[in-house]
Amino acid sequence: MRPNLVPVVPVVPFVVSFIYETVQKLGGVQLNTREALAFIKRHGVVLQSARGPVPSLAEAIAGGPIRGSWWGHPKGRSIYSATQAVCESPDILVCKLIDGKITYVHRRLWPALAKLASRFQPEQLAQVWDEHTKSGAHVSRNKPFPMWVPGEILREAEALSVSEAEKALAPFLPARPKP
Repeated sequence: MRPNLVPVVPVVPFVVSFIYETVQKLGGVQLNTREALAFIKRHGVVLQSARGPVPSLAEAIAGGPIRGSWWGHPKGRSIYSATQAVCESPDILVCKLIDGKITYVHRRLWPALAKLASRFQPEQLAQVWDEHTKSGAHVSRNKPFPMWVPGEILREAEALSVSEAEKALAPFLPARPKP
């Protein structure tokens, strides 16, 4: 699912600089991949493009609110590139945690999410991704919780207190059911 790409030809620094400058001239990006990942790490939970109770990566890249679809926005290509890179990161869970919308959750919050998993619907915690078939069709896939969770994260979740997990997830934690 996440191939390891190894460059065949060594990259010369001036070539990287030239490519970067060319991208900037052609519309540029306000957040590069590293900055997009840092944005998600800083906020913990980020929506891909929807509006909601947490920041939107698409709006961060665009530099403000987007009217209509981000595909038609002047920064649409930059948004697409960043979202693809973010989806490939081993430190980002792509799920539908917030309002059934594509949500990015940074690895630092995974133990809290695992600890409080019973407070969420199964579809909120499933890892999601899209695949393109040979025919060109677009297929959505998912891996249910806890199948996607690394063992070390489950061990961290066991060691975490409920109150610590609640504090970490407070801004987007569903209300506790009344007994």
